[in-house]
Amino acid sequence: MSTWLIVWFIVAIVTTLALIAFFVALARHVLVLGRTAKRMQEEVQPIADDISRMTTRQQERIGGLKAKVPTPKGRGGRG
Repeated sequence: MSTWLIVWFIVAIVTTLALIAFFVALARHVLVLGRTAKRMQEEVQPIADDISRMTTRQQERIGGLKAKVPTPKGRGGRG
């Protein structure tokens, strides 16, 4: 075998190992990111549910207030 062929084999092996290392690191980061997103969702979800419940309650309350307020006659309901 010639020297250049051995050099190219070494370069190919080193490049392949570097790519494998990068993909392993990328997979680890994806797993960490997924766990972090899940944990954030678990911590934020109760707060979001409370906000949703309060919003619904306030909308119902506003709807009840609108039903009680009589609309003025004439001038197209403005007043």
